[in-house]
Amino acid sequence: MEHITTDICIIGAGPVGLFAVFEAGLLKMRCHLIDVLPQVGGQLSEIYPQKPIYDIPGFPVVNAQDLVNGLMDQIEPFKPGFSLGERVDHLERLDDGTFIVRTNESTEVHSKVVVIAGGLGCFEPRKPAIDGLESFEGKGVSYMVRNPETYRDKKLVLSGGGDSALDWTIFLSEIASEVTLVHRGDTFRGAPDSAEKVFDLAKSGKINLVLQSHITAISGNGHLKQVTVQGKDNEIRNLETDYLIPLFGLTPKLGPIAEWGLNIDKSAIEVNTLDYSTNIDGIFAIGDINTYPGKLKLILCGFHEAALMAQSAFKYVYPDQKLSFKYTTVYGVNTF
Repeated sequence: MEHITTDICIIGAGPVGLFAVFEAGLLKMRCHLIDVLPQVGGQLSEIYPQKPIYDIPGFPVVNAQDLVNGLMDQIEPFKPGFSLGERVDHLERLDDGTFIVRTNESTEVHSKVVVIAGGLGCFEPRKPAIDGLESFEGKGVSYMVRNPETYRDKKLVLSGGGDSALDWTIFLSEIASEVTLVHRGDTFRGAPDSAEKVFDLAKSGKINLVLQSHITAISGNGHLKQVTVQGKDNEIRNLETDYLIPLFGLTPKLGPIAEWGLNIDKSAIEVNTLDYSTNIDGIFAIGDINTYPGKLKLILCGFHEAALMAQSAFKYVYPDQKLSFKYTTVYGVNTF
């Protein structure tokens, strides 16, 4: 058994968990991160490393993996520890108020604060109800875009109405020879600006936009060749394609976290927006895994939550010290 002692144990090494290391480091708090994935970055690295992100302040557009790399560079001065490819199975609160976090690989982390930054928790893609869909997985059907170059000069059908469907339609319109977006409605759930860009691409003929329709069947011979689309008026259309990417989001599963006595609402952890603390003293939840009135599942919101969490976590790590807020622009990172 590996035993690690630190100030803050962060469960989840996605972008919000990584930024929490920076905010904690400014206050001279040490962090150790645990993630079930074999690399840092969470969904950004595992599901869409090449996805463009448009709502990070100061960056008109930033590649998902580049954002992760930048966050790693930002926290390097604080020397966080990592246990990757390990799942947190057990949480124990000791009599002195500190915590023991244990993983499935027998790693044991002793900390004064626990921060749950697990994104959606354990997740899997939501799959549309299409007969034979799974038989084409890896043979033309995928639920994420790992490498956009796979689709260069190919025919591509995407389906969905959220941010991922919109963002990838915009991005891949410059790579694929033909892009078709199929959506059940006639309006989108994603960002209005992205929806406007998609409509503009359709008007200019750069993409095919099929609204009020859904995919009912797929076919091919060893590899996907065709999708069948049914419209609101029951009209049937067959679309020749090389790839199909259904983008209907992820199904979250909290896993063992659900058994820790935290207040849970629809697979998310309820928090106090004063500092994103949970109902258990010393445990915080930040990022997509938490919920509160007005919650927005955006990376930049998770960064804000991480900053406030760190300010409150300070009193658990240094109960005899008074926190003095400082600006990095005045003091610099290395002086904290």
